[in-house]
Amino acid sequence: MSKWEDLEKELLSDPETKREYDKLAPRYTVISQLISARIKSNMTQKEVAEKIGTKQSAIARLESGSTNPSLEFLQKIAQVMGYKLTVHFSR
Repeated sequence: MSKWEDLEKELLSDPETKREYDKLAPRYTVISQLISARIKSNMTQKEVAEKIGTKQSAIARLESGSTNPSLEFLQKIAQVMGYKLTVHFSR
């Protein structure tokens, strides 16, 4: 196991930390997928922003997790990168 995996295991053994981690997981999954899709599309934050009519700083805030985007905003971003946004619920 790596040092990160050891630390993660230790931190997540605390029930309160695990609860908060689980609560934030969907947000960071979306961010990770967004960044990955942008990179695979060979686009910069600025290029994505220009195509959807916003500023590069809005994309940077989204990718840093400091903003809570609407589904419409995420759909616009997905579309300009050649992706389709899908949302599903699971148990």
